[in-house]
Amino acid sequence: MSEDIYLDNPQTRAARYAKAMGHPIRMYVLTLLSKQSCCYSGDLSEELPIAKSTLSQHLKELKDAGLIQGQIEAPRIKYCLNKENWQEAKELFKEIMDL
Repeated sequence: MSEDIYLDNPQTRAARYAKAMGHPIRMYVLTLLSKQSCCYSGDLSEELPIAKSTLSQHLKELKDAGLIQGQIEAPRIKYCLNKENWQEAKELFKEIMDL
């Protein structure tokens, strides 16, 4: 059986989202972004007692998974939820939980 069928299916997408959400800092960032339209990375670093480089790594993981998106507004980056993927993640997790 080809592994290609595993590359883009609901289970793979749900696993990608779950992996990105698998850290308390990332969950905090998602919670914060879900309560406002967008947030600048500098504001996030003031909220969280972690190094900026560590925060940057967490934001990268969330962005790579498609849960957030960033827009450069030099010299800052504005982050927002990727609403389409966030909605998909909610629906995928609901389907799994309703099994």
